Amino acid sequence: MGVEDLTEFQTWPYQSVGPARTLEDPVEVEPPRHGEGGIDCPRCQNPDEDAIWQDDRWLLTLFENSPFLGVVLLQPRAHIQSIADLPPDLAGEFGPMLGRVQRAIESLGGIGRVHVNYWGDGGAHLHVWFYPRPYGQLQLRGTFFPIWGFTLPNRPVEETREAGRRIAAAMDATG
Repeated sequence: MGVEDLTEFQTWPYQSVGPARTLEDPVEVEPPRHGEGGIDCPRCQNPDEDAIWQDDRWLLTLFENSPFLGVVLLQPRAHIQSIADLPPDLAGEFGPMLGRVQRAIESLGGIGRVHVNYWGDGGAHLHVWFYPRPYGQLQLRGTFFPIWGFTLPNRPVEETREAGRRIAAAMDATG
């Protein structure tokens, strides 16, 4: 399937597909991510900054600039750079914590699915994104969903903050 076929997907957010950028040649050494090796890591320097929920080992932050209510990031308090680097105790908590965050987001109501994403190319402090798809918005289904976040207008910040408060309350209720 070529780029020209993307418009056939109902879930593709654009009416047409422009020319793709030319793929650059690979580099020999990738540049360091923000906070690589725990050096100058913004999360480690300000561990509780903008956390809507936290415990001794995990914290949850709210992504306020979004057209979707309840976009949050789950992060360990310790500087861990990837899922593969989770020590056994945190690795054992990771799956249950993913489920707990998903259920807290779903408690907002009106959620069709919660998409969980981990890219790991930006900041070197492990962070997992949760994207709640509004119920009934079938065009937002699937892998193009995060791209829609760049095309739709953001919700008012107070609405997203209220969703964050409700998610935090749901996390506290299930602790």
